[in-house]
Amino acid sequence: METLRKDFSRTLPPLPERMRPETLAEYVGQAHLTGPGCVLRNMIDGNNLSSFILWGPPGVGKTTLARIIAKTLDREFYALSAISSGVKDVREVIEQAKNSGLFASSGAPVLFIDEIHRFSKAQQDALLGAVEAGIVILIGATTENPSFEVITPLLSRCQVFVLKALEAKDLDVLLQRAVREDACLRSRKIEIKETAALFRHSGGDARKLLNILELVVNNSPVGGPVVLDNASVTRCLQENPASYDKGGEWHYDIISAFIKSVRGSDPNAAVYWMARMLEGGEDPLFIARRLCILAAEDIGLANPNALLLADATFRIVHSIGMPEARIPLSECAIYLASSPKSNAAYLAIDAAMGAAAQEKDAAVPLYLRNAPTKLMAELGYADGYKYAHDFPGHFADLEFLPETLRGRVFYEPQSNPQEDRLKAYLASCWPKYYKKQ
Repeated sequence: METLRKDFSRTLPPLPERMRPETLAEYVGQAHLTGPGCVLRNMIDGNNLSSFILWGPPGVGKTTLARIIAKTLDREFYALSAISSGVKDVREVIEQAKNSGLFASSGAPVLFIDEIHRFSKAQQDALLGAVEAGIVILIGATTENPSFEVITPLLSRCQVFVLKALEAKDLDVLLQRAVREDACLRSRKIEIKETAALFRHSGGDARKLLNILELVVNNSPVGGPVVLDNASVTRCLQENPASYDKGGEWHYDIISAFIKSVRGSDPNAAVYWMARMLEGGEDPLFIARRLCILAAEDIGLANPNALLLADATFRIVHSIGMPEARIPLSECAIYLASSPKSNAAYLAIDAAMGAAAQEKDAAVPLYLRNAPTKLMAELGYADGYKYAHDFPGHFADLEFLPETLRGRVFYEPQSNPQEDRLKAYLASCWPKYYKKQ
């Protein structure tokens, strides 16, 4: 009897699919978009649907939300995955939507495209006319910043809504609902003792949460009680490291390990984690973008050539593609990991943006303003400005910050050969702000 029950359970869809919400009332999280009076709720309640892109991490409900919206508004629903679909597929779906739209009274069909950031320019161009003409309402889903990957004409016709990782309270709602409502889980006596490890490993991802829960249940003795605690979760994940949501695991956990390896100056770990991503099918441009960010954020002025190499790597990867792209990616990762590190530029802009937010109305000193008209000149515009190249060393002692921010130092050079030289120069110009070493 136990064997029969096990075999039957294998024919069922995974728990995340069994628990997929079908109405907004069942949908958990993203209250800033779907709550009463919020933008998506207003769009749905008013049946005033327009094209948009859902941007957020895996497992936060992008696909589910698209399906719920189409079902609630009684719209025809078409779905494509950018990973497996080509221009021909896009055109065929648009043609189907055009034909179905002739008889639809509820409005234009919904075309949902998962991983829209992986669509090529040609594929996105194929969408543009249908979106512009209102033949379809496009709902795109992406884990990547659409500003980088979606062509400007298409992006200008879509709103972008940002979805957030689920909070602990959201994960708890999903956990309790699954234990209470899923037929398979109801047949087991599940005792929830601890949730810290479950929530931590889920990382705000509903799909991962439910996959781990199902993994713990399936690894418990058949017919016996299921104890859900930190130890049982950790044990199951150690024994089944690849049994749940491989896409979410390597896409976020391994990119984190890669970034920290480069930041930590370990080229061996950096190329290993990069290899794991490439083996898992990660988009090489995703890795190349992270290298550009690392070069600016973690290496910065300690080695300005790092950013030049990262930018060149991005362009090369874009041009040649895989498998050859693995070589420049490896070269860049090793170079960045082996470079001296500084986050001074990163800290400087964050500090300056904080000051800019607080001092939004700080006036530009008159002597720093242009005086293109006689009236402006009479009012003192540009009066007192010193042209740096007219002075020894091409430096003029002049205050450039607004009066309310005088004396603020945003850039603090860090200790490395390149920034030691910068600090020496700044100390010679601004001894009251930078001390000589």
